[in-house]
Amino acid sequence: MKTNLHPSDYRPVVFSDDTANFAFLTQSTAQTNDTIVWEDGNEYPLVKLHISSASHPFFTGEEKIIDTEGRVDRFKNRAAAAEARKAELANKAKKNAANKAKKASSES
Repeated sequence: MKTNLHPSDYRPVVFSDDTANFAFLTQSTAQTNDTIVWEDGNEYPLVKLHISSASHPFFTGEEKIIDTEGRVDRFKNRAAAAEARKAELANKAKKNAANKAKKASSES
């Protein structure tokens, strides 16, 4: 059998989802410098999560948008700008067609 195959730092770790106020204790090799005193009075390493089963829409059944960098707003702004450009080009094409029709009618 191979030696040194399994990790040596497999230990109890607390994972905490601050947005849902949810934490759980499990075994992990995740590296962290933070610690927390757990419900049993022992101190364990702490790994902070942005999303867990307590806050993810798939598990909660709720739609909850966590937009920390404004991605949704930027997307909506780009879509609105594209729609405005499309409308502007359509108006320009209508004016050009009207001018051509006007020229054609004046030449006849």
